[in-house]
Amino acid sequence: MTIGRLLGPVMSSAVTMSATAIVIVALAVTSIEARAQGSSQARFAAWVESLWPDARRLGVSRKLFTAAFKGVVPDEAVEKSNAHQPEFVRPLWEYLERAVSAKRIRSGRTLLNKFDTRLRLIERRIGVDRHIVVAIWGMESNYGGNKGSHNVIQALATLAYRGERRSYGRTQLLAALQILQRGDISIGEMKGSWAGAMGHTQFIPTTYNRYAVDFTRDGKRDIWGSMSDALASTASYLKASGWRTREPWGHEVQLPQGFDFADTGLAKKKLTAEWVGLGVKRANGAKFSEWAREASIIVPTGANGPAFMVFGNFRAIMRYNNSVAYALAVSQLAERFRSRGLVKRPWPVSDRPLSTSQKKELQVLLASKGFKIGKIDGRLGPRTTAALRRFQQRAGLVPDGYASLKVLRRLRRGG
Repeated sequence: MTIGRLLGPVMSSAVTMSATAIVIVALAVTSIEARAQGSSQARFAAWVESLWPDARRLGVSRKLFTAAFKGVVPDEAVEKSNAHQPEFVRPLWEYLERAVSAKRIRSGRTLLNKFDTRLRLIERRIGVDRHIVVAIWGMESNYGGNKGSHNVIQALATLAYRGERRSYGRTQLLAALQILQRGDISIGEMKGSWAGAMGHTQFIPTTYNRYAVDFTRDGKRDIWGSMSDALASTASYLKASGWRTREPWGHEVQLPQGFDFADTGLAKKKLTAEWVGLGVKRANGAKFSEWAREASIIVPTGANGPAFMVFGNFRAIMRYNNSVAYALAVSQLAERFRSRGLVKRPWPVSDRPLSTSQKKELQVLLASKGFKIGKIDGRLGPRTTAALRRFQQRAGLVPDGYASLKVLRRLRRGG
């Protein structure tokens, strides 16, 4: 008898035992995972229940509260979107090229013509330029083509449950429950983006509760299905944000030789007449008509790029989305609807913006030199920009507040 024949039964038994062990381990793992999942669901359910006292104080009924959260669990897609921060951000000129595309311009003009009577009525009643309102519509949902398909309650509950946006998520979630309680939309129809923005013009729930209007007078403020309600609500929000009727958002301007770029930025304001006295001119050669209006000069891509004089209406657009790039896109799109507004000065395409990690490095270096920049997060907000401008002045650079690779290299060398 060979050794192989002698060992055969033993090996067969070992294989059988091994297979049995694998099954036992698999069952054990499955059991552990099931218990963990059950524990996770229990924790989430307990957290949802902890919302009830606040919801009740806001007038939400127990019946609606229970129905709104039926089947709701944390959404992994929302968690991924919330955690994602791109390393490379598109330069402003590329962002504008995409936002103010030929297709979007054509679609906006078509809609302005098609709904001319309705849009003029909204403009007349509320006092906000219909071209700006339609531009926001185009920017926010591509004229209703992309309003979002997330269950808003689930999306906001996910944000409120864990992560860095818990406070935002909780506030918006409670506001969304108030919307449902009022009866403006059903639970199943309340769809939106992963961050809870809703309808044709992407209102978050708190903004909706404050500014949405029932323009059609059918008893509901329907920003999801009614274009009229959505656009009138957008106009209402802009008006409440300081929009002034029959005033421009701003102009592209030409700055004089020797202009002090320390005067640029939204924090600096002068009367239009004062800017003109310093040698500022409109880029298209036209005359200013807003002599007594306060305005700021912004250079969003630094001293080598286009400059814009912006008024209060530009700031009103930024209330909608706190981004200079967004406000410029909306303004430029509205201008293009009227076949005007092409930016004349070339963009500094060779001066690419910093990546997210480079922006964080810039913030760290500024903080190490004693500048107060707030949170180091790779987002260049007003505090970081102000600190950067002060550093540029100290280092003998043009103080335009633009985070370029040149200024980062100077910081690396010690300033």
